[in-house]
Amino acid sequence: MTQNDVQQFIPVLKDWRVDLQLRVSAAKALGNIGGQAAVDALIEALKDMDVYMRMTAALALGMIGPDAKEAMPALIKALMDEYPDVSGEAARSLGKIGEPAVPALMEALKNKSSDVRQAAAEGLGKIGDQAAVSALSEALKDESRWVREAAAEALKKLEGKE
Repeated sequence: MTQNDVQQFIPVLKDWRVDLQLRVSAAKALGNIGGQAAVDALIEALKDMDVYMRMTAALALGMIGPDAKEAMPALIKALMDEYPDVSGEAARSLGKIGEPAVPALMEALKNKSSDVRQAAAEGLGKIGDQAAVSALSEALKDESRWVREAAAEALKKLEGKE
C-alpha cells in the first residue's frame, strides 16, 4: 500500500454507515501506511461514537509510531475514555510514539484502570527515559499484580540504559 491509497481509506473510516469491520480494516490500513493524512484521519477517529473504532484508531496511531507524535494530545485525551479498551490502547500507542509521551504515561500510572496502568508501565519501559524511575518505583506498590510486573520489567530495562 502507498500514500495514494490513503485517500481511498479515509472516507470508509469516517462513514458510520459503513460496516464496522470495514471501518476497522480501513483504520488498520492507515496505520500501516502512515503519513500526515492518515494521522489526521485517525486523530479524528479517536472521537468516533463506536468504542471499537476509537480503540482501533488508537492502535493504528501506535502502528505509525514516532511519526504520529502530532496525535499525542488526542491520545492523552483518550487515556480518559470511559472504556478501558480505548484508554489502554491509547497508553500503548503513546509508548510507541516515544519520549515526548513520558509525562502523560507517568500520569497514566495513576489511572483507575489497571489495564491503562499496565500499558503505561510497559510504554515507559519501552521508551527508557530515566525520568520515569520514581513513578515506576511507586507502581511497584500497585494493587494489580500485572501493573507491578510491568513496572518491575520497565525498571529492569531502565537499569540497562544507565
